[in-house]
Amino acid sequence: MTTDDKLFMARALQLARCGMGSTSPNPLVGAVIVCGGRIIGEGYHIRAGEPHAEVNAVNSVKQCDLPLLEHSTMYVTLEPCSHYGKTPPCCDLIVACKIPRVVIATTDSNLLVNGGGIERMRVAGVDVSVGLLGEESRRLNGAFFTFHQQKRPCVTLKWAQTSDGFIGHVRNGAPALAVSNKVSRAAVHKLRSMHDAILVGTRTALLDNPSLDVRCWAGRPPLRLVIDREGVLPEGLKLFDGSSPTVVFTAKTREGLLGKNVEHIVLDFSKGVLPQIMEYLHARKINSLLVEGGAVLLQSFIDAGLWDLVRVETNPGLAVGAGVKAPCLSGAVKTEEKRYGGNVVSVFRNANSKN
Repeated sequence: MTTDDKLFMARALQLARCGMGSTSPNPLVGAVIVCGGRIIGEGYHIRAGEPHAEVNAVNSVKQCDLPLLEHSTMYVTLEPCSHYGKTPPCCDLIVACKIPRVVIATTDSNLLVNGGGIERMRVAGVDVSVGLLGEESRRLNGAFFTFHQQKRPCVTLKWAQTSDGFIGHVRNGAPALAVSNKVSRAAVHKLRSMHDAILVGTRTALLDNPSLDVRCWAGRPPLRLVIDREGVLPEGLKLFDGSSPTVVFTAKTREGLLGKNVEHIVLDFSKGVLPQIMEYLHARKINSLLVEGGAVLLQSFIDAGLWDLVRVETNPGLAVGAGVKAPCLSGAVKTEEKRYGGNVVSVFRNANSKN
């Protein structure tokens, strides 16, 4: 691979990121078509159910440049699909366009593809190379690969803590801590828009009465999930306002909440609850889950090893000395650190995660 090959694949990855928050359950994919060192077409997968990156790249080629396709290289961040879904196979389009060379960042772990697109193109005489910036592509689509390889959504845990490590300090039955600021709250809402679903526990729902929406960011709201084993949550909570769907994991159904955009899923609480939730979300094709619950719920995910990323916001100017301790995180590798309005946000990756 040449320096130019890496440059064009990096551009394809840059394009792929433009689809963040709108392609799930499909992956983020970018494609670039190059002839003689000049980009003649490029595109990305914009939205689930719409044309894939390869189709958009071909369609972007000007009429006068169409004859150049037979002398071009396509750089694509994920193996072109080889099956009929909501759109035709992209590998067939590449063959039909007589594009002689295709450079792929990584194979597609979806069993419907998983090497099939590569094989079909090679049989048709296309020169196919795989692996260029593959790690970057797999990291970009961590949720997609986790979903297909581990049969569960990619799980991100999120909490905000004081400088001395507390996430809550309850007085008179109501939360007394305001750890986040206006800038960091907007960042959280952006994070929500990039996840398919968001989960809280009973106590968080009662104390915080969260909307779990994206009102501070332009994006789609995640599916709202709440654990309410005994069915104690009152109907007046924002989670039950009907503005977006809410799923309640419970040991018993409540007829009064049915018909208000609320779905009850009965779990067996005598067994492990988290694996049952993971199974439900996988069946529903939920690729990514954001957990914003309290310390007990967050720690349960950590102890079970059911997490991939952790986002911790720390307010360096706030210390309380007592309250609810932040979860104990082990087996984590810090990957990023940013500042939002003075608060420090650290992102950790599970050292045992395959993606």
